[in-house]
Amino acid sequence: MVEVVRHEPGAFSWAELATTDPEAAKRFYTSLFGWTYVDNPMGPDMIYTRLQLNGRDAAAMYAQMKDQREQGIPPNWMVYVTVSNADHTAKRVPSLGGSVLQEPFDVASYGRMAVCRDREGAVFSIWQPGTHIGVQVANEPGALSWCELAARDTDYAAGFYGELFGWLPKTREDFPYVELYLGDRAIGGVFPLDPSMQGVPPHWGVYFRVADCDASAEKAKSLGGKVHVGPQDIPNVGRFAMLQDPQGATFSVIQLNA
Repeated sequence: MVEVVRHEPGAFSWAELATTDPEAAKRFYTSLFGWTYVDNPMGPDMIYTRLQLNGRDAAAMYAQMKDQREQGIPPNWMVYVTVSNADHTAKRVPSLGGSVLQEPFDVASYGRMAVCRDREGAVFSIWQPGTHIGVQVANEPGALSWCELAARDTDYAAGFYGELFGWLPKTREDFPYVELYLGDRAIGGVFPLDPSMQGVPPHWGVYFRVADCDASAEKAKSLGGKVHVGPQDIPNVGRFAMLQDPQGATFSVIQLNA
């Protein structure tokens, strides 16, 4: 068991679910990953739920806001990247071809954040920690393990995010996939949207680690979810499956090789 106490700038540090049915989503994810939850009132009309693994924060969820539903935004998982200065990072996004959807704002004493979008439309958030660092678990089943971008132009994506967060892209030799490195550590990846994914927009996705990929996929189905891809092997990495929860949010699970 590894307890995380800090995320370095450029690291993925939080995953947050916007859902149409928080109570149903709680039942699904707590059953699938063994999470518990803590509800935190964030105003008269909002509950922010921290999802925990053995008492440590692993992710979060909230009920989609009215404006999100009116825009037709489906339930989704948002990725957060830690930065040392949210205002400075947000100012750089337009110069690199992206846009800022929500200008930097304080989240009580927890931290400061902004919501951004790259040129192709993939949305992500930046997080300058205050009292809340983000996830407090790593390297165990139920923990956030990987973040992955589906992009039309992988060269653009690698350049945009590399400039913004200091990531180093490395293209794999065995299949078309770009791994993103923070220093000497691979933290995420980019894969190209192909013709078979017609209608799927560029987007960020999250992976949660599991002990048994096949068992987790079957468990998700038994809980009302769907399996979109896999389970299947990733050479020299492990076994994964892309799933969908009953409300429609997609995510992946991964069983890593020893």
